[in-house]
Amino acid sequence: MKNPASTIDKYFLEDLFYGSSDLVIQEVQWTIGKGFVCYFTTLVDTVETAKQIELMRSRSEQALKNWGTTAISTVQAFNQEQLIESICSGMTLLIFPEMNIQIQLSTQHFTARSPDEPIGETTVRGSHEGFVESLEQNLYMIRKRLAIPDLVIRTVKMGKENNSNATYIYIDSLADPDVVLEAANRLKNIPGEYALGSGQMEDYLEDTVYSPFPQLLNTERPDRVVENLLEGKIAFLIDHSPTVLIGPVTFFSFFQSPDDYNARPIVGTFYRLLRLGGLVMAVLLPAFYIAVVSYHFEILPNDISQQVKLTVNDLPYRPIFEALFLELFIELIREASLRLPTPIGPTIGIVGGLVIGDAVVNAGLVSNVMIVVVAITAISSYVIPSPEMNMSIRIIRFPFMIMATLFGFFGMCIMALLLYIHLLNLSSLKQPYFSPLIPFDASRLWVVFLRLPFFRHHPQQKTFSFFRRGRK
Repeated sequence: MKNPASTIDKYFLEDLFYGSSDLVIQEVQWTIGKGFVCYFTTLVDTVETAKQIELMRSRSEQALKNWGTTAISTVQAFNQEQLIESICSGMTLLIFPEMNIQIQLSTQHFTARSPDEPIGETTVRGSHEGFVESLEQNLYMIRKRLAIPDLVIRTVKMGKENNSNATYIYIDSLADPDVVLEAANRLKNIPGEYALGSGQMEDYLEDTVYSPFPQLLNTERPDRVVENLLEGKIAFLIDHSPTVLIGPVTFFSFFQSPDDYNARPIVGTFYRLLRLGGLVMAVLLPAFYIAVVSYHFEILPNDISQQVKLTVNDLPYRPIFEALFLELFIELIREASLRLPTPIGPTIGIVGGLVIGDAVVNAGLVSNVMIVVVAITAISSYVIPSPEMNMSIRIIRFPFMIMATLFGFFGMCIMALLLYIHLLNLSSLKQPYFSPLIPFDASRLWVVFLRLPFFRHHPQQKTFSFFRRGRK
């Protein structure tokens, strides 16, 4: 049974918050009776709190109407659940048990790091600002770039225990209303007692969680979020996380970089095509080597074929084991360099790539050709701007290698067909994932592969939006 406001005292409030050492409860005398000021010192600006309380005390003594309502305060009927939620969120509560009211003051004070450029999304030209762990500061960085009235920000409460908030943002005149409704419903239907991080929220928002391919673009760059909002997409933010999710997206969205739009059109087009070429090599090159060595030596010129045979014949096992050994070794080096402190990380790459790699070749465990193939494959995968898509590409090369071992080029064709069918069946917030190839749209196809110049009133400018429906 909830405690009535008239029986509340200092000891009850202390028990309500388990006597935490950073909890402050002060008894104050007011013109309307005795009250209590309650807040957490770790979350509140105490100087501003004292100023606001003195201001309200002065207004009350002057018998002003609505003396408790200011720019940062609101008067409410006493509610124990609201009291707990507000204080845990960094508010200051002024409680008057005899009057059955509570005054909520927004005097939060949250420390946040500087908005430095994200380490994983550096650019040569353009903004060098990145999101931080403060939701309010992240929203500010988006608002200041989009000074338009139809930029809509909606907040959904996530987690019943720590009252964290998830926010989705869209431009009302550009976003598809059906997609916005779908996104809102998915956020509201997320279960759980505790708030989630961006990774867990992504699982609830995706259409196919068990697919190796991400269906939401994740970024820490405000300029990238703004570019996608102007294409009619939706951005998802969660408190205490610098990562923003963007959807709906297509498969090709993960191969576009902010540098594409800041560079000259020809340069941006070249590097975009280079990334798509890197995708092909990262997926198919190891499998191609295994298929050639195991089944199709005849496609190689005689001179090259003889050299490859000399290196392969001395190996004690089949090419698939050679490829798996090196690929997993590269993954171990990458994971170790990520987990170790920054000064030590590059050392692991040098030791693993040069010293151990050379020793493995000299020991006759792998061939020189396989070393070259794996090196090209690793470099090709790292040109993909999205870390999530990068990891997906590195994973799907293993099924290709296994199929190439079993059936050669025919196995690679089967695997490519299965991959293509899977991509056709994927969707992002119920929008086609493989657009504009499927469903095919020639007017938008060339936008994927080319970086178009931003001419004023460009006739094809509207094709930059894949999911825009515009309202009449």
